[in-house]
Order: sequence, then structure tokens, then C-alpha cells
Amino acid sequence: MSPSKRRKKRKKYSKPIVDEFLNWVKNAPFYSKNALGKAAEYTLNRVNGLRAFLSEGRIEIDNNPAENAIRPNVIGRKNWLFSVSEAGAKANAICLSMAETAKANSVDFYRYLEKIMTDLPNLDIYQNPEIINQYMPWSKMIQAACSK
Repeated sequence: MSPSKRRKKRKKYSKPIVDEFLNWVKNAPFYSKNALGKAAEYTLNRVNGLRAFLSEGRIEIDNNPAENAIRPNVIGRKNWLFSVSEAGAKANAICLSMAETAKANSVDFYRYLEKIMTDLPNLDIYQNPEIINQYMPWSKMIQAACSK
């Protein structure tokens, strides 16, 4: 839907639910020292952010895409503790950067790795370092060879 249609639908269907929920939170006898009271206080301190999607149709109703984007980093954090050394951590960071850059450019990471590991050892990149640009995930050559 267009942003204006989304805004109208949200005012009709979502606004009454949000208003009822916030009214319930404001009037419920929660005590701020327990977990439910802290959650209620947290909600009431962020009412403007919660209600923003009602008045602006371009705002998504949830932040699932952002949550999904950072999830690999959150899950990986524990695994990165086992990099053992600074060199291992650096290698891990390079590999993850390559994987995420390939993904952001709609490049199949396995095919991309296969391509660069097959081609680069046979190229004179020390004499012609600009060749590397042809092997970046956004290059036309890689897009043609490794797109999903």
C-alpha cells in the first residue's frame, strides 16, 4: 500500500488497539520494582516511538528486518571468543566481511569464494593491483558469474 493508505488503515485498525493498550498500562497497578512494573515504565517512557507508525505510513510496523540483520553478529559474538589469537580474530572478521558484502550484493558466497580462489592465484595482482576491483562483489564480472 502507499504510505497514505497505510496511515489511514493504521488509524482505523491499529490506533484503537494501541490506545487501549497504553491506557491499560497507565492504569494497571504495577509496582516499578518488579519485572512487570519495569516493563510498563519502559513502555510509557517510549510512547512517542511506539505511536510513530500510526502517523507515518512509511514507518514499518516492526523492526524485524533490522533485528534479522544484526542476529548473525549477536550469535557470532560467543563463537568469536574462540578465535584464540588476534590473527584468528582478524581472519574471522575478514571472512565475515566478505560473506556479508557478497550477501548485500546478491552474490552467492560459495560461488564467489570458488571464483576468487580459482582466479586470483593465477593473476599478477602485485604488478596490476587494479585487477582486484574486477573481483569485488559489486563488479559486473562477479555479478554475472556468481549472482544468486
